[in-house]
Amino acid sequence: MAATSARVEIEKMSIEQVRGVKEQADLEVNVFQDSLNNIRTATARLELASPALHDLSLRPHGKKMLMPLTASLYVPGLLDDAEKVLVDVGTGYFIEAGKAHSAYPH
Repeated sequence: MAATSARVEIEKMSIEQVRGVKEQADLEVNVFQDSLNNIRTATARLELASPALHDLSLRPHGKKMLMPLTASLYVPGLLDDAEKVLVDVGTGYFIEAGKAHSAYPH
């Protein structure tokens, strides 16, 4: 989606050129809409994760719990350090975060 610096008056464009401009604009709008949807999804995930991170920080060291490997697969585990957890930020990337990084008010 490289921008061109040449200006053309729409009255001087052929119907095919106008259609091409419209198609390009439609493609760009779709890309922006997809990006906005991705941002909304990430925001919703953060809103769901923040209270969970807060609740996790209140659990004692050594607490038995089920750890999610996927959306439907959990394995038993022990809580080691609730102040430092790995947070899935999407597309296979994880960051180390803790209570100080959560959006949940403490």
